[in-house]
Amino acid sequence: MLIIGLKLIMIVLSVLLIIVVLLQPSQKTGLMGDATDIEKRTKRGFELFLFRSTIILIILFIGTAILFGAAEAGLI
Repeated sequence: MLIIGLKLIMIVLSVLLIIVVLLQPSQKTGLMGDATDIEKRTKRGFELFLFRSTIILIILFIGTAILFGAAEAGLI
């Protein structure tokens, strides 16, 4: 039952993470490009919310994946 619940949580987190990443505005810079005005501005409002949500969802997803692996191995 625990494994099924963790699978469902991972699916929901995956979908939410995909949505949040796709909603973020793109930064049109290369790896070695110079900093432009777009890069220098700070994140505000909805953009800051999406940025923080992405970090939180990634942490939750990794934690759930670790718990899922432990449950599959019989450690939980």
